[in-house]
Amino acid sequence: MISAVLPTYTRAPLAFVRGEGSWLIEEDGRRFLDMGAGIAVAALGHANPDLVAALTAQAQELWHTSNLYTIPKQEALAARLVDETFADTVFFTNSGAESMECALKMARKSFSHAGAPERSKIIAFTDSFHGRTLGTIAAAGAAKLTDGFGPVLGGFVHVPFGDLAAVSQAIDDKTAAIVVEPVQGEGGIVPATDSFLRGLRQLCDENGLLLIMDEIQCGMGRSGRLFAHEWSGVTPDIMAVAKGIGGGFPMGACLAREAAAQGMVAGSHGSTYGGNPLACAVGLKVMDLVCAPGFLDEVRRKSGLLRQKLEGLVAAHPDVFAEVRGLGLMLGLVCKRPNMDVVKAGYAQQLLCVPGGQNVVRLLPPLTITDEEISEAVRRLDQVACTLEASK
Repeated sequence: MISAVLPTYTRAPLAFVRGEGSWLIEEDGRRFLDMGAGIAVAALGHANPDLVAALTAQAQELWHTSNLYTIPKQEALAARLVDETFADTVFFTNSGAESMECALKMARKSFSHAGAPERSKIIAFTDSFHGRTLGTIAAAGAAKLTDGFGPVLGGFVHVPFGDLAAVSQAIDDKTAAIVVEPVQGEGGIVPATDSFLRGLRQLCDENGLLLIMDEIQCGMGRSGRLFAHEWSGVTPDIMAVAKGIGGGFPMGACLAREAAAQGMVAGSHGSTYGGNPLACAVGLKVMDLVCAPGFLDEVRRKSGLLRQKLEGLVAAHPDVFAEVRGLGLMLGLVCKRPNMDVVKAGYAQQLLCVPGGQNVVRLLPPLTITDEEISEAVRRLDQVACTLEASK
């Protein structure tokens, strides 16, 4: 008999009932050090008191009106995002997949609006991940995402990540946009090089294309800058954001330059819940905290500390780990043993990590993690490695 919850996840035998900063507390009282942050969502830690206060205050006033009416905090959050980024305008959603759907629709609509509806092709990359809707699985293209859900939405061409020559060869008179993750998350914590992102920007400029960036996992301070593309000096035309923007509250956003958004007129897109007062109250507080003086400096410092300790871990356990890669507090341990063995062994050490592609264990802790918690996490990973070495 099928379970009451649709069985689309292989869940760990853990049930958490409370969170405190970098820690999750199980039903039986055990405390787990969370190096996954709900897959980069709880960017400011669990039960962050500032976010709790913002949500509670808004909940006592107004939850929902719909986008038939002006939502003051939505207007304020959009203005804040515009002030802090390349964007001129923002559409709010409930999730990363919805943000990407908006981005993809916007790119195609832009050319249709400009009188070139035939320009609808979007170039995407192997090992990418953009969500689980029919549109976003088509954008990623991997069989593990699309099998059984055909016919797959057309109009996407996939080329190897990092291969500028392949991108150039794929461009033709039907191409509208290129979509890229500055750091591939689900694909195994693979950062794009600065030269690759600059090359994509140049190809877009030379061919009149739109550059879409998916910063759902790598954005909102996780890279050590507000958005990961800032490291390369390259700016997109459209960007999808989610996860950390709500600090745990379901929220996403699609940011765009005015020129890219020209076709998105009244009635062209919508969301019943997107940008509701609750989400935007939390989002405003997240922006206040992440953009506060010194916050991103601390993320960069702590990322250096964590990476240094992880490099030592790899050197101490060469039969378990191959290398460390990533950016900021979005790091991956490339494993020589099956990555799920590492993740599962972590449960016994009351440590939570996230598996990723290319046999990687993702480390995506809250950006508020302390130095002491970083040391404790690596100590527990050392115990995980020792356990796996003893089981050979």
